[in-house]
Amino acid sequence: MLNLKSFISAQLSVGWIVGLSIGAAIILAAIITFLCYVPLRLWFRAIVSNAHVGMGKLIGMRMRKVDVNKIVLTYITAKKAGLTITLDELETHYMANGDIERVVKALISAHSANMDLSVQTAKAIDLAGRDVYQAVRNSVVPKIIETPFVSAMAKDGIELKVKVKVTVISNMHMQIFGAGEDTIIARVGEGVVTTIGSAASHKIVLENPDLISSTVLNKGLDTGTAYEIVSIDIADIDVGRNIGAELEIANAEAEKRIAQAKAEERRSMAIATENEMKAKVQEMRAMVVQAEAEVPKALAKALNSGTMGVMDYYNMKNIQADTAMRKALSGETDNNDSGSSGGAGGSAPLGGFAGNTIRPRPKL
Repeated sequence: MLNLKSFISAQLSVGWIVGLSIGAAIILAAIITFLCYVPLRLWFRAIVSNAHVGMGKLIGMRMRKVDVNKIVLTYITAKKAGLTITLDELETHYMANGDIERVVKALISAHSANMDLSVQTAKAIDLAGRDVYQAVRNSVVPKIIETPFVSAMAKDGIELKVKVKVTVISNMHMQIFGAGEDTIIARVGEGVVTTIGSAASHKIVLENPDLISSTVLNKGLDTGTAYEIVSIDIADIDVGRNIGAELEIANAEAEKRIAQAKAEERRSMAIATENEMKAKVQEMRAMVVQAEAEVPKALAKALNSGTMGVMDYYNMKNIQADTAMRKALSGETDNNDSGSSGGAGGSAPLGGFAGNTIRPRPKL
């Protein structure tokens, strides 16, 4: 009996030890799991900063896999600055891919400057893709937008290049739907071009550059934008090219080319007409040659019919020889045969001139 009791007590001792070990392991695992899901250090820091965050909130954010440290630290900063914002609002904005640190910084700046900026407006501006902190900062400290050189031509044809500096402040009510800096720059450039283009001379603009500033300001260029224009200042103004003279030169060159083209057209027409007349001359010469070919036939016919005698034929040949001699003496060519009959060499009578008398031959 003693041995049985000893055995039972030994078994109980072993079971008790195993149970305690299992219990300790479970407790240790629970503590480790608790420490993994509950950042005690961050929780304690929130309590000390008077920005209490419940354990359930911390565990829930851990399970939702959000950046607990970033959200809690931002919440602590907001509470220390006296902002009325909840932890849920920060977590929701973070899960919407918003920048909670920039939103809180913007709210703190607006609160310090006594600006009316709500949490919802700040979050909307941030989600719209604009830098809400920079917008608040520009509401306190004006921002200078510098435009590139704007080229415009006055009525006298001289080009002016103007660089403008636009001082603006943020319009918080239009930060969500208002246009940005590019619209301001485009509108200012349009106003500069209009002002210079309406000036009678570029000298007027050079003497009074404030004409550009006053004209552009009176146009209300900040309508529908995220900014309010405070002032417009001329940073630089340079004289460029004489565009009017260049246009006149280009116009004169174009007119010159047109005149040359028309002259070339007339020359081509003249050459074509000349070639056509030459062809007609050749055609007439061919007709003359053809007519001359009929002369021997006519002479033979006249001789056969007795209309012309042999002496008449000899007299004609004598006249032809006399005419050829005169042409040789005067240096005339065969090309002028058609006009020689009215000249000095072709005006002699059929009997020739003195010293060359044709004597009739007796008939056979």
